Amino acid sequence: MVESARFELDGRRVTGIASFYDELNRALMPNEEWTLGASLDALDDLLYGGIGELAEVTSPIIVMRHHERVREALGVAATRAYYLQKLSHPEVFHVERFRRQLAELDAGRGPTYFDTVCEVFAGHPNVRLVLD
Repeated sequence: MVESARFELDGRRVTGIASFYDELNRALMPNEEWTLGASLDALDDLLYGGIGELAEVTSPIIVMRHHERVREALGVAATRAYYLQKLSHPEVFHVERFRRQLAELDAGRGPTYFDTVCEVFAGHPNVRLVLD
């Protein structure tokens, strides 16, 4: 095990939710035969460690370069599209929850997908996210 290691995400590669996960896979899963799906649960699982480049690191530092581009790419428009996609599959997702979240977003009070990504990182105190 390694105490600390630094990994960089290139925000210039992020244009939306799917490309955010592509960038996570590029930076943190390069030697795996599989990739993370575009899912907040997958991000959470990655940050728990044990997979990819984080497998042997107890206190990783993840630097998100050009984070303002990521914030914009994962902003209101991407978040709204994400919620609408969830609402289009009521057989799979808790529709009422996503309706409430969409209403909050449209009222200017709800978190964006970027905000939620930061919350997922915050739930892992051993992982340090640096917004650069």
